[in-house]
This record gives sequence, C-alpha cells and structure tokens, in this order.
Amino acid sequence: MTKLTSTMAGSVFKVNVNVGDQVESGQVVLILESMKMEIPIEAEASGTVAEINANEGDFVNEGDVLVTLK
Repeated sequence: MTKLTSTMAGSVFKVNVNVGDQVESGQVVLILESMKMEIPIEAEASGTVAEINANEGDFVNEGDVLVTLK
C-alpha cells in the first residue's frame, strides 16, 4: 500500500479521483490550497485508489494521509 501524504498544511481544493480508480505514477490525485497557491499531490506509484481520507474543503496538516493506493 502506498500512502500519499500532505506536503504542507492547507485546505483540500479538489479531489481528482474516486475509490476504485486506477491511477498512474505522476498523476495528480488531489490539489491542496495554501497561501493562495495550488499544490498538486501526485501518485508516487501506479495502483488503485483504496481510500480517500480527505474531502474538498477539509483542512489538513503536513504529513496527514490523504489517499491510499493498493
């Protein structure tokens, strides 16, 4: 299992995937917003989305698990 984590504190701007979706390495799965900047969170490996732990509008801290791939 690969856990994609937040690289900084911010709000979840957009979730681009759903549970069960196939993703490729480098694909943007989620976008964070922090200090009026949009920060893409990319899949580190190919796989299937097993869990989405954050919803659009949620505030997350650095290191929080956002998406789990299997």
